[in-house]
Amino acid sequence: MKTTFHQRLVRLIKKIPRGKVATYGQIARMAGNPRAARQVVWVLNSSWEKEKLPWYRVINSKGQISLKPGQGYELQKSLLEKEGVLFDDHGRVNLERFLWTPLKI
Repeated sequence: MKTTFHQRLVRLIKKIPRGKVATYGQIARMAGNPRAARQVVWVLNSSWEKEKLPWYRVINSKGQISLKPGQGYELQKSLLEKEGVLFDDHGRVNLERFLWTPLKI
């Protein structure tokens, strides 16, 4: 049975380890559609609770949290910091250090 793109996204997001982050575009690419970063956002918004996804480990390609202050930014940042992810003075994560780079999917 062939897995759907949605199922591949869910599987990948669940694999992001503690203390690491992935970008929306990275997850889309790994799931087979490099132009589907917005679908990653949709899956996170619609399925994070039901699928028990570590939604907070997915950030944008600039290394920043996309949520706005007062709309989830603070929660996402605190959850990442609890896992040891560090932010610079501009609210960016060093992707060279914290980006998840799986050897095998």
